[in-house]
Amino acid sequence: MSRARAAKPDARIAGVTVFPMVVRPKARELIVGVADDPTFGPVIVFGHGGTAVEAIDDKALALPPLDLALARGLIARTRVARILKAYRNVPAADEPSIALLLVKLSQLAADFPEIREIDLNPVLADETGVIAVDARIALAMRRERRPGPASGNPRFAIRPYPKAWERHLALPDGSEIFIRPIRPEDEALYPAFLSAVTQDDLRLRFFAPVKEFTHPFIARFTQIDYARAMAFIALQAATGRMLGVVRIHADSEYRSGEYAILVRSDLKGHGLGWLLMELMIEYARAEGLESICGQVLHENRTMLQMCRQLGFHIAPDPEENEVVVVTLPLNR
Repeated sequence: MSRARAAKPDARIAGVTVFPMVVRPKARELIVGVADDPTFGPVIVFGHGGTAVEAIDDKALALPPLDLALARGLIARTRVARILKAYRNVPAADEPSIALLLVKLSQLAADFPEIREIDLNPVLADETGVIAVDARIALAMRRERRPGPASGNPRFAIRPYPKAWERHLALPDGSEIFIRPIRPEDEALYPAFLSAVTQDDLRLRFFAPVKEFTHPFIARFTQIDYARAMAFIALQAATGRMLGVVRIHADSEYRSGEYAILVRSDLKGHGLGWLLMELMIEYARAEGLESICGQVLHENRTMLQMCRQLGFHIAPDPEENEVVVVTLPLNR
């Protein structure tokens, strides 16, 4: 306390924190952190740590957000990854815990745009897990963010999963559903979902008969760029089965978005489509889009009726006689 006052007499000192000495003789020293790139924004850093970190120069970088697969790939790109394995009388380090640390660090940077740099060095890793022995965090003033909870960290080169748009809702009949943004791994849910949609409803959605749903076909709907598009899937709360999906894709100027929706045929008329459309409209407004548009077949009376009730303008498509264009202005 005396040394602190001598170094900075005007400091407000609340007290001291005492930590136990960490002794892990067979641990590997790692460096884990967030660096600030002027072009790409936050980047995740991983490599060989310790006092000789600059001399060893064994580091790899990755753009957040990270999942466990990307984190493991980042680890594998370093030389220190070799000594994380077991050798001689040294047990293998807990690599899953290291990967999880990288994922959590990525999420921390996503949740707090004020964070400019994080430096955890050394991080000791052995068979019991990981522990950060020393840490430094640099903060900056938060810059103005785009409106709405969907924007995430505006400095990320890749927009992270927008968890803020997850919703626990109920249908009019009391059935509990979970609506959330789509993820790439949701491809596994599509076969069972599409099997519960009649061929006629598929034709109304895709404007043509669809006989086969290949991996490339479904991947187009599940692997999206959250900065340009959004898709919300509805899941049955009790079973996790997919019940419906609505998507919107913005134009190149990010002024208008084109939507599409599909629900299980046995759930038509239960209010699910209405909930999905309302959430999609809420999202488009939060993103600052000026309008939502879509193409609907003349014979799709259920969709046209819902569009009228939601305030869409309906007009003939000048190029397709069997199609009408529905448009919802959002600047109100």
